Amino acid sequence: MDGSGPALHLKMIQPYSPPMYLTPFTSLAWAYQLHYYLCFRTHRRRSLFSSRLAQLTELVSEICARHDYHLLECQPHPEQIRCLLSLQPAHRISDVMQTIKTNSSRECSQQFDLAKPVWAHGFLAKSVGRMRISAVRKYLEQQSKHQGYDSRVLPPVYRYRASQPVALLAAHASFELNHLNNPQLQLGVF
Repeated sequence: MDGSGPALHLKMIQPYSPPMYLTPFTSLAWAYQLHYYLCFRTHRRRSLFSSRLAQLTELVSEICARHDYHLLECQPHPEQIRCLLSLQPAHRISDVMQTIKTNSSRECSQQFDLAKPVWAHGFLAKSVGRMRISAVRKYLEQQSKHQGYDSRVLPPVYRYRASQPVALLAAHASFELNHLNNPQLQLGVF
């Protein structure tokens, strides 16, 4: 033997007592707890899900299960959804929201005969710590009553369209841009 065997090599470099040597890690199991409160609304706050709240909850939970998002709580309202999700560190909030909104929009359009777009642009995402989960659950349960949303009727959203094109007069199009340094750009009369 030339002294290069594993047993002799360990004996030569053992400066500590044998109990100090632990079994080396072959894999790591990480512990994480990332909880997020997410809220997103229907396009133009249309009341689309008044009679379909159970189906919407089932749909969102199915999407979350398919993509390995842990849905802790889902509270659908006729014009919005509020969720409490537990995510892995590899999941980005923007990607999670894009996945949920895209898939649910497609499924809602097919199942409920809704016109696209179903969801409005944007979302609310807040991180929630371990100590605040119960507070967020309580908040989710009491929010509509506290803010008066449960009995409030939202005004309709209108888009103004003139029946005839309106010609703007010179009084409508005259303004000054004194804050610009270039004198040629300071007068803006069209």
